[in-house]
Amino acid sequence: MEQEYKRLTIKDWAVEDRPREKMLHQGIGSLSDTELIAILLRSGNPEETAVELAQRILNMAQNNLNELGKFTIHQLTQVKGVGEAKAITLLAALELGRRRKSVEAINREQITSSRNVMEIFQPLLADLPHEEFWVLLLSRANKVLDRVRVSQGGVTGTVTDVKLIIRAAVEKLASAIIVVHNHPSGNPKPSEKDIAITEKLKQAVDFFDIALLDHLIITDSKCYSFADEGTL
Repeated sequence: MEQEYKRLTIKDWAVEDRPREKMLHQGIGSLSDTELIAILLRSGNPEETAVELAQRILNMAQNNLNELGKFTIHQLTQVKGVGEAKAITLLAALELGRRRKSVEAINREQITSSRNVMEIFQPLLADLPHEEFWVLLLSRANKVLDRVRVSQGGVTGTVTDVKLIIRAAVEKLASAIIVVHNHPSGNPKPSEKDIAITEKLKQAVDFFDIALLDHLIITDSKCYSFADEGTL
């Protein structure tokens, strides 16, 4: 008589192949993206182990963590075995990763190029499904004093109040500012509205002896710099 097939669970695996045990014995660097996600998920569903479920979720994002970071809680909870708690845990971990990159970049001594600014804001803005407008406040030596989110909008735009930017700069006694916003569409080319707000802001900060050094438009793969393109 043929034996009934018994599906293996993670507990049936060799100890060195289980994600948590593997991390303890071999270090976190030994884990694949799938195994790290499996640890966050903690469990699978009746048909899949946590690792198999993690692999399916990663496949949905084309095996790209940046793409996975764009998922919503609703999208993740449509996957069998992923409830709100798991979805929130996973997205929180991805957000921490983004913030860590951003903090590492902002600790830079001095802003010397648009690349420096991109390193600060791309992890923060690149995969957002909506537009956000930020201002980077700088000292006379172009050292970062602070960064402030000025506004948040929809997929196609955000309303930016020049007065809020001026207030943030004056409160921090900034000598220069760089403004940054993202284009969820992936197209870094500035719109007529982007060009108009840049010109309006440049005229406004002149009254306060504050320099507008650049306006960057961030996407998930490209960046447009008004200064680099000679359009500031």
